[in-house]
Order: sequence, then C-alpha cells, then structure tokens
Amino acid sequence: MADWADVRRIALGLPEVSEGTSYGSVAWRVRKATFVWERPLRRADREGLRAAAGTTAAGTTAADAVVATGEVPLAVRVADLGVRAALIAEEPEVYFTVAHFAAFPAVLVRLGEIRSADLAELTTEAWLTRAPKVLARRYLDESR
Repeated sequence: MADWADVRRIALGLPEVSEGTSYGSVAWRVRKATFVWERPLRRADREGLRAAAGTTAAGTTAADAVVATGEVPLAVRVADLGVRAALIAEEPEVYFTVAHFAAFPAVLVRLGEIRSADLAELTTEAWLTRAPKVLARRYLDESR
C-alpha cells in the first residue's frame, strides 16, 4: 500500500513538478497548476460524511474509515466528475468525496488502501489533466 513518501516520489518524478503548500497543506503542482495535495477533512466534511453514513453498511467505505481514524486523505484532480464517480463506484474502500467537491473534478484517496501502481497511474493521469498540452504530449511521446 502507498504512503506520503510514495506520493512525493511519484509526483516529483513527473516533468516540471514542484512541491509547495496550498491552504497550509502539502501540494504538488505542474508549473502553477495543482494536481495532487493533502486534504485534511474539515468539520463540515466530517459532519456531512457522518450524516451520509446511514446510506451504506457501517465501516465499509473510505469515508467511514477516514472519519473514524482522522487520517488525512490525498486529493487528486481527475478529468471530470464521471471519472470520479467511476473510481468511487469501483473501489469505495479507497476513493470518496465530500460535499465541498460536489462540482469540482477531484477525488479523495485513502493512501493506506491504494496500491502503489494504482497511485502512480492516478497521479500521472492527474498530472496529464493539469499539465500544459505541449508538455503532456511530449511526456506521452517520450513514454512510448
């Protein structure tokens, strides 16, 4: 399973990435566009997730676990809301969202539940959504 060191290694291994902070949390950017970042749950997030907890079997989702443990999830930009919905539907123990991101293309990830290879793929896809088109095209051409 993955950890924050994996996030750092994967993100910084992509072209033109820098590490900084956003709202007091660590964030990784391609040029000036953030693509992955620490996203501690805020009080409103936790309250919203607790209110929604009655819709699934207790303790079965990533959201349940994060609320219970207080762990800090990774936020990852995705191509669109459909991609986010598909990730959550496919692996609800790994991926979730909060009301704050309702119309924003990002998904929250439990690092302790995601395989390193999946984290690398997700991070690279996030980078591709935020990188300038010429840079993304060059990266893809060089990766073949």
